[in-house]
Amino acid sequence: MGTEPHVITIFSTRRKGRGIAWMQKEEMSRLSLLPGDVIVVYGERIIPLTVMEGNSRDMEVNEEDLKALAVNSGEKVLIKKSAPVDLDYVSISPTVQKQFDERKISLELRGRPIMLRNMINTKEGEFVVVSMSPRGEVGMITGDTKINVASSSLRLTQKDISFVTLDEVGGLSDQVSTLMEIAEIALLKPEIPRLFGLRAPKGVLLYGPPGTGKTLIAKALANSMMSSFFYISGPEVASKYYGESEKRLREIFEQAFHDSPSIVFIDEIDAMAPSRDVASSEADRRIVAQLLTLMDGVSSRSGVLVIGATNRPNAIDPALRRPGRFDREIEIPVPGAKERLDILKIHTRRLKLGSDVNLEKIAEITHGYVGADLEAVVREAMMIALKRESNYENLVLNESDFMNALKTVQPSALREFRLEIPNTSWEDVVGLEDVKLELKEVVEWPLKNREIYDYINAELPSGVLLYGPPGTGKTMLARAVSHESGANFIAVNGPELLNMWVGESERAIREVFKKARQYSPTVVFFDEIDSLASARGSDPNRVTERVVSQLLTEMDGLSKRDEQVVVIAATNRPDMLDLALLRPGRLEKLIYIPPPDEDGRKKLFAFMISKHSHGDIDYERLARLTQMYTPADIRGAVNRAVLLAIRRSIIEGDRPVLKQEDLEQSISMIKPTVNPQLLSYYSSFRERTRQTAYA
Repeated sequence: MGTEPHVITIFSTRRKGRGIAWMQKEEMSRLSLLPGDVIVVYGERIIPLTVMEGNSRDMEVNEEDLKALAVNSGEKVLIKKSAPVDLDYVSISPTVQKQFDERKISLELRGRPIMLRNMINTKEGEFVVVSMSPRGEVGMITGDTKINVASSSLRLTQKDISFVTLDEVGGLSDQVSTLMEIAEIALLKPEIPRLFGLRAPKGVLLYGPPGTGKTLIAKALANSMMSSFFYISGPEVASKYYGESEKRLREIFEQAFHDSPSIVFIDEIDAMAPSRDVASSEADRRIVAQLLTLMDGVSSRSGVLVIGATNRPNAIDPALRRPGRFDREIEIPVPGAKERLDILKIHTRRLKLGSDVNLEKIAEITHGYVGADLEAVVREAMMIALKRESNYENLVLNESDFMNALKTVQPSALREFRLEIPNTSWEDVVGLEDVKLELKEVVEWPLKNREIYDYINAELPSGVLLYGPPGTGKTMLARAVSHESGANFIAVNGPELLNMWVGESERAIREVFKKARQYSPTVVFFDEIDSLASARGSDPNRVTERVVSQLLTEMDGLSKRDEQVVVIAATNRPDMLDLALLRPGRLEKLIYIPPPDEDGRKKLFAFMISKHSHGDIDYERLARLTQMYTPADIRGAVNRAVLLAIRRSIIEGDRPVLKQEDLEQSISMIKPTVNPQLLSYYSSFRERTRQTAYA
């Protein structure tokens, strides 16, 4: 069998004997196994078992072992032959704290293979394996093994820790490399910095949006370095009794020192160690103080590394975020297209993919999806495929399965915003060639060819204002430039951000820009911005004044080169905007979106009518009849003409065909949005702002 994994069906048996896998003689021969060999079984969890000869189905295990694997009888699992090492020392943590006879436990466990963080049952009670020495994947308890029963508090930090490796962490190669370097110095080679009069790092803070892999990377690191791993979750450590929470923390750190090298991982550390200035209870402040003391007690010789994870780094007590405690802060960012492809490859490595599945394409269109979202996409695609193919052994995932899954799974961190994956291209925008070229210069090209702009050190506009009559295509242009540049698209409707409570509107704007930075490259589109950022002094309640001030602050904080966030705003009332927004460094690129000329209207009619069954159409006459019409007006005219054609077909009993008379009748029923006075208004505004606009 070697060390290659094999698939086998597992069944439950009522036979007594924990830690044993009964196999048929023929099956053992096929896998080159002998009675007494040790195998590692990979279910939902991982446990080692000793092989014994049986006479029934593929492989049978005790019902308790089946529960430990977290699989059902009849499921397929992976097994791999292992060579356990004889153990000198084992530390186990009980379910319930009481007096134990370690000699009886040692006699009962003799000859039992174990792994770190496995649950083991004895007549004395239930225990979790906290640490063992020497280190290896599987250890064997012998008559010479010293067994230590540790505090029951440690069981809370050890249960349900899945076995993952660094190979299962996709899209985070730089972060993994940095963390490995720190861990190697802190855990395995602390003497190197001491030679130069320095100390080894004590802690690392991982921060980033939810679902990006902070917990996964910490678990994988612990498994790859074969170090003891202590998982701390705030609610499990907290206690209603005075001093009990601090005691549990002390016990965990004491055991980590004893079983070094060790990694102490504190998940959602902002919940356990919030800033003491805003902590709501005295218990929270005591826990923070205890954690500070314990981290100060981590010496360069201790072989302990503390890793914290949070998606709210600014909520942590500032005293933790200094050298000597959390020495390094590593951002776990939202993955880009290349990183998303790595993650998709990992989650689909055991699945059969159809010939039409293009993972590169899926990675390109999943803007804003984090690792957890992509895992959910693959899982949803598999469930859709199972509805089509009941036999999972013949299951093949097609492109349609992934496309349908994407309709169900949305980017988790952007659900509070109207996140869109625009599918509007430049071909969908008829005419406006000069406008499209300007948008390409300030949005698309810098995002797609960043190295060119960096090389020449180009200063680019941080924001674009699209203004013009209603219905001229401002929103469509913003969607198209976002699609063509491969950027995320956050659409914000001005009135949606306004809130009756003081400070809530400003907070909403901060959240928009925060998410935009996290998920860059991003195009933030403010539609109807005149309702959100009207001139200060016009609102007696001063609500919009605070909103404008916050918007100005956020735009000033944008670094085009670093953040890759572009702000595009649209309005048909540019004179109502606060003038501070229109200066260089903010919405400095002003682009007028005019109604289409005669040639543009001709192209619009041809583009829209081509989607319908039609007869001979005189596009030039239609263009002459629709002077002052916007693209929205023309779309409305075509849609109404289609309804007229349907009405005629029902009355006459013929197939519906769009005719010239339908279009002319429809045009006569629709008045144009634009008039000479409105055009004069925009012409006047262009003249007034020509000196300040970025050209």
